[in-house]
Amino acid sequence: MTFETKPKFVTFDMNGTLIKFAIADATRQVLGDRLPAELADAYLQATKAYRIDECMGEYKPFHQIIANSMVRASRRLGLEYREADAQAVYELVPTWGPYPGVTEALNRLAEAVPLVIITNSDTAQAERLAGNLQAPFEVVITAEQMGLYKPRLGAFEYMFDKLG
Repeated sequence: MTFETKPKFVTFDMNGTLIKFAIADATRQVLGDRLPAELADAYLQATKAYRIDECMGEYKPFHQIIANSMVRASRRLGLEYREADAQAVYELVPTWGPYPGVTEALNRLAEAVPLVIITNSDTAQAERLAGNLQAPFEVVITAEQMGLYKPRLGAFEYMFDKLG
């Protein structure tokens, strides 16, 4: 692989870009029969919207983002919320793997330029997820390290400072 101008780094988002972010599947799995079929799509859409909303304020750990989004969606749709459900969804996150072809492409690109991840994951989960990619990352930058979530601009300022 050749570059006319070689970049110092190539940065990637991880969840949903390199890793199949299967939180809707995890939520369905954890809630099982307690998530009525007629409410499932609305519930999953609401939890997604609330997760995004929860990331726009002050930093809080991702397990809390998941829990708060489930609390809000459950309240809105009249479903029972159980704290153990949010924890179970959170614990499934680091088991997810890459989309097909991602590992091979990353390893090929890594031969030419250092790879960096900037992710909304917590540090412990990010390390496991990055490991699931089976590619050599020079740096993995997490929301926990940054103290905020993307798309807040401070996340990118932190990355630029860290990478020089």
